[in-house]
Amino acid sequence: MRQDGQVSDDATAPFLIDAGGDAGTDPRAFASGAADLEAAGYDGIFAAETKHDPFVSLTAAAMRTERVTLMTGIAVAFARSPMTVAETANDLQLVSGGRFVLGLGSQVKPHIERRFSMPWSAPAARMREYVGAVRAIWSSWESGEKLAFEGEHYRHTLMTPFFSPGPNPYGQPPIWIAAVGERMTETAGAVADGLLAHTFTTERYLREVTRPALERGAASADRDPATLGLSVPAFVAVGETQQELDRAIAATRQQIAFYGSTPDYLPVLALHGWESVHERLNAGARRGEWKEMAAAIDDKVLAAFAAVGSASEVAAQLRERFSGLVTRLSFSASYPIPEATSAALLAALRG
Repeated sequence: MRQDGQVSDDATAPFLIDAGGDAGTDPRAFASGAADLEAAGYDGIFAAETKHDPFVSLTAAAMRTERVTLMTGIAVAFARSPMTVAETANDLQLVSGGRFVLGLGSQVKPHIERRFSMPWSAPAARMREYVGAVRAIWSSWESGEKLAFEGEHYRHTLMTPFFSPGPNPYGQPPIWIAAVGERMTETAGAVADGLLAHTFTTERYLREVTRPALERGAASADRDPATLGLSVPAFVAVGETQQELDRAIAATRQQIAFYGSTPDYLPVLALHGWESVHERLNAGARRGEWKEMAAAIDDKVLAAFAAVGSASEVAAQLRERFSGLVTRLSFSASYPIPEATSAALLAALRG
């Protein structure tokens, strides 16, 4: 496995396979779970920022693991100063022995302004500058040269030897950006090492919208798009018994419906000609009919968003859809997957 997130020539699967830690798990349990996931054979582990700080969870996990990549998926960039993120990410790169990937996301305006009490403006342009600021700080520590980053949104011009940790023996960690829309995807192509796609996507959207936007961004900065990673948390409805499968399908329909009701995700449905599905879901959400909304996700829509079936069937679908398209893949499931089924799915993808 390579630090840049690309699949090595000797990989047994067409992409690296990651696990997402339970967003509600406290850092102590997260660390224990990370050790179990490493032992199970996963290539990387994500920590999301919801109920707990992902940096704390990954620090705890770094002390309990030896091999897996540890990635924030995501840390909210605009809730923090680039300086504090640069410091924390640098330390995590150190304690993990070079296994850390900084995954950043913008979040949305209401959360930035009302939950974090931070300013919001021009998210794609701001994210581009944010990544530049973090890298300028790291470069200053590495080279000892004067810190002189001045942008529209961020300004970092003071760094004395007392506050500089010096060069990191493991180098600078990669930075990946989460994106749904084309503008933020282009930003990832221009300044990041990889893109964290949203769960609410399809193979067609990735091929026709996401990949071209990533490549446009790379071309704008004279970068080779082949060097950029692409991570997808794929919906899976997997079960080895009919009862397990029925439960998985019902939960997956519900989750697709939840995302599909959000106007920001309309372009994914629109690409398939399913604007009416969004209209139905959006109206249901306004009425609070969350359970009833799942009925709008028919088998055709379900099959476009999710791999459905037994572990071997789901593995075959994931390989067919994403081989050569993504470099990292994780499983998105809003229901508990039995341990034996998860193991069978991982083994089938490795086989």
